[in-house]
Amino acid sequence: MADFGIRFFLCNIFICIIIGFLIIVKRAFKNYLTSRMQFNIWFLLLGILAVPFVPFRPASFTQVLALFCPWKNAVSSNKGTIAEGILNPNTSGAVNQMHDFALSVSRETPSMIGLVLCGIWLVGILAMILFVIKSVSRLNAMKKSALPLQNRTIRILYHNCLRELNIKRKIPIYSTAFLKSPVIVGLFNPRIYLPIHLIPDFQIHAEGHTGIPKGCFNAADMRYMLLHELQHYRHKDALAGFFMNLFGVLYWCNPCVWYALKEMRNDREVACDTSVLNLLDESDYEDYGNTLINFAEKVSLTPFPLAFVSESNAVGISGSMKQMQQRIVNISSYKKPSVFRKLKGFTVFVTIGVILSGLAPMLSTYAAEQSRYQWNIPSDKVSAIDLSAWFGGYKGSFVLYDLNGDTWKVYDMEQATLRTAPDSTYKIYDALFGLEEGVIAPDDSFMAWDGTNHPFEAWNGNQDLLSAMQSSVNWYFEEIDKQIGSSAIQDYIRKIGYGNEIVNANLSTYWMQDALKISPVEQVELLTALHNNRFDFAPENINAVKKSICLFSSENFSSEGKNFYGKTGTGRIDGQDVNGWFVGLLETDGNTYFFATNIQAAENATGSKASEISLSILSHMGIWKE
Repeated sequence: MADFGIRFFLCNIFICIIIGFLIIVKRAFKNYLTSRMQFNIWFLLLGILAVPFVPFRPASFTQVLALFCPWKNAVSSNKGTIAEGILNPNTSGAVNQMHDFALSVSRETPSMIGLVLCGIWLVGILAMILFVIKSVSRLNAMKKSALPLQNRTIRILYHNCLRELNIKRKIPIYSTAFLKSPVIVGLFNPRIYLPIHLIPDFQIHAEGHTGIPKGCFNAADMRYMLLHELQHYRHKDALAGFFMNLFGVLYWCNPCVWYALKEMRNDREVACDTSVLNLLDESDYEDYGNTLINFAEKVSLTPFPLAFVSESNAVGISGSMKQMQQRIVNISSYKKPSVFRKLKGFTVFVTIGVILSGLAPMLSTYAAEQSRYQWNIPSDKVSAIDLSAWFGGYKGSFVLYDLNGDTWKVYDMEQATLRTAPDSTYKIYDALFGLEEGVIAPDDSFMAWDGTNHPFEAWNGNQDLLSAMQSSVNWYFEEIDKQIGSSAIQDYIRKIGYGNEIVNANLSTYWMQDALKISPVEQVELLTALHNNRFDFAPENINAVKKSICLFSSENFSSEGKNFYGKTGTGRIDGQDVNGWFVGLLETDGNTYFFATNIQAAENATGSKASEISLSILSHMGIWKE
């Protein structure tokens, strides 16, 4: 929740920028956008407002938007651990013993700022919910007090409006003393409510009396108001109102969102006005505008006990005086849009939609770390296996892919698709990035030790790729990252689709117990892609990386010949090993197998233990002979 509080706060800042962008675009292209299209643009904003709450990270439609930087983990400063072991690549015979070198760091308590922000937000949500409950109760009271409309003349006029709009559904119409303006209420069972104070004036005029007081309504006025309410029904504006209120509650603390929702409500009324105007002759436009003027004057002089109706399921013809003025101006200058104008407006709408879709991934909060991999694999290619006896008290998973058979064996599917820090298994790809960028070369990967004293003797000396991978020397890979740069690292991670693809600003920790996460299934998929060079890397660079993680290579490639590659990783927090990895591939003369094992526990979850479990399982399956 602390992380969510920080990320949601940052999302709100970015949302304010998006709202400003939409307002500028709407004004800049006002002459190209119909009133309905101006209203529809706000639905793009509603989609953006939903992004922080969806359980997945939206895909970007354009790589150009990557220049804005991906969503970053703004709060995680937890230092992860390294743990590793890799073996002499030139050894022939049994697999070498795997050594783990792990640094213990402290897991910081959740950000107090994040908790405070989240707490304030939740309290505000509660207050808004109570306000909505109060509003709904008032609305329900109004509905109970309302009576079916008895005025026969208006009922006939109403049914004529239904036929004019080709609405087949029977929408009841009621009269009430608790409203100032007509409204249509209900998401699923819509009803129209007319204020009683409008009906007597209409009756006077309808019965042919003279000397009608200023502000009274005639049959044409009533028809316009009824058509307006029925246009709300045709365009499902009650549903739009529901989402506007929902996001008004969720973003109660963001004044920019409230302003945008206010503008959206105003644009909704303008769009509804134009829908009515499209039904009328140009000679009737002035009369429709006069109806609004008379109505505004009428309601301003009429006090009523219920001035608020919940906007979640009620929409009406009324609005503030400023909104009324804007609508009247729109009516006075309205011209039915040409096909060319509609096409230009649609082009603007689509362009804005593409741009916002590209920005959507930056607003991910709950799923900013994409905690679970959405694995789409035919069920006939996957078989579940019970390996609980090998895992003992560890929570974890084992994933095996048979290249020739194109089949998978998975122990614990939930854990197999759960993402966690890759720790030093990431060094496989970090080394490849360094080779591709020319920081190191297959025949020249030497780096001089700067004399800094490290906790492991194997780290205190000059290194090349083989020794650095064998002893999992952190400073060697940190230097690769430093020379590559965060932008290039992010590009490579996106290119290969590494886990959740999140790289934070700290290049020395992002692959440890920090932002970058990956699941066992993805580890296997990446190893397969690396083996087959699906990413179009230089073959000599791939061979150099494979050589650096080679654990066993038979001298005589006979029917029993095997090449075994693997890399361990351990996450250590507060002196306890909590996350253990062993990933790799096994080449035989007839097939290639790819595997990943992950174990998690409060303690003793190491890469070495993960490797022991893996070797035992592979031996049990007859793939490897210990």
